[in-house]
Parts: sequence; C-alpha cells; structure tokens
Amino acid sequence: MRPKKTILCVDDNEQILSIRTFLLQTRGYRVIAVPTPREALEAIADATPGTYDLLLCDLLMPGMDGNELVRRAKELQPGLPAMIISGTVTAYDRAGRADVFLPKGASSPAELLERVRVLVARKRGPKKAVPPPTEAARMNALASA
Repeated sequence: MRPKKTILCVDDNEQILSIRTFLLQTRGYRVIAVPTPREALEAIADATPGTYDLLLCDLLMPGMDGNELVRRAKELQPGLPAMIISGTVTAYDRAGRADVFLPKGASSPAELLERVRVLVARKRGPKKAVPPPTEAARMNALASA
C-alpha cells in the first residue's frame, strides 16, 4: 500500500477549509488543515523537507496573502509544490509564486483533484538531498509573518 500524500491546506474561511479537507481526505490524501498563513509557515519550518507533498492555500487571507505565504514557504522548502485558489478570478496575475492557480467559482472539484494529483505526482521524482533551512532563514520567514 502506498503511503498517503500529505497536503497542507490553508484557508481563513472555516467552512471552505472543512469542505476542501473532506474532499481531499475522501480521495486518500492526508490533510493538515490550518486557518492562518502564520500557522502554515510554522508547520513548514518545523517539518523536515518532504513531510508535505503540497501547499494548497487561498489567495486572499488576512495578515498575509497566499502569494506571500508561498514565497516564504519556498524559502524554507524550495521543492514544495504550491497551489493557490482564489474566488477572485481576476487575481490570477497576483498568484505568480504558485505552481498552479485555480479560480474557486470557475473550477469544479474534479478539476481541483486532478491538479492536486498532477502536482503531487510531479513531486514524486528522485529524492534530492535538501539541506534543512538555516536557522536565520527559518527565523526570517517566521518573524515577518
């Protein structure tokens, strides 16, 4: 049996976070759901590289938008694939840091699942020895959160 892929899911809307978590869990993914970008950064900073197979987040969140979250997450773990989802379809130009941008209302759950499947499959390649982030990089990413 293959180990489950782990997705770090971030959204400030509790209902959307719950629905997205349920959708992904019913497809066999392990989901770590957090309501704030700060909690997501802490989880990434505390995890060894490879713990998370995908960062899935909303674009518009209070305190830090999804683009900034992805930027800081990739400073900590450069190999972590990221997908930003937004209800603002015209915001795709503001989601330039993510590997995939998906508009909320204009895409189906099936499309979300397919994009997730492709991103985690792409990550599955040969494991590279990635040194853990330096303490300075970790503190910088968390301090500016």
